[in-house]
Amino acid sequence: MGMSVTISAADERDVEQILKLQYLCFQTEAALYGDYRIEPLVQTLEDLRTELAQGCVMVARLGDEVVGSVRGRVDSEGTARIGRLCVHPRLQGHGLGGRLLAAVESRLTAEYAAKRYHLVTGSRSEGNLRLYRRSGYAPVGTERDRQVTLVALQKDAAEYAKSA
Repeated sequence: MGMSVTISAADERDVEQILKLQYLCFQTEAALYGDYRIEPLVQTLEDLRTELAQGCVMVARLGDEVVGSVRGRVDSEGTARIGRLCVHPRLQGHGLGGRLLAAVESRLTAEYAAKRYHLVTGSRSEGNLRLYRRSGYAPVGTERDRQVTLVALQKDAAEYAKSA
């Protein structure tokens, strides 16, 4: 019988695995936009440690291996900014991204009093856009990051409560 994937809060021991996974997963995004200097590919271990200490980082584990990750942080107005959702390529397409997104939303609401969730993804990232729409997010605008047009999406925390 195979192992099942578990989702939990990340800790300091996970930082290197998260960074390696993030680097692997965001290669396809970089290729899609022809930009290998996107933030997930240039983030340092120290930056990630800071995010872990100041926000909410969730991981999916298959045994001892980190196979998915997502993070979020709530600002002073109650907006949870969610980012860096990634799932190991060999496990994509099985609902793990949706499970990670729901887990971070739940924790951001319960522990950080999030009122709404906000995230961005590349305008050409159709799989990401489908996942976010399926999860109740609606486009609220666009942003520009160097060569990449990003779609900003948002939903109210009350929407999470209805779907949980």
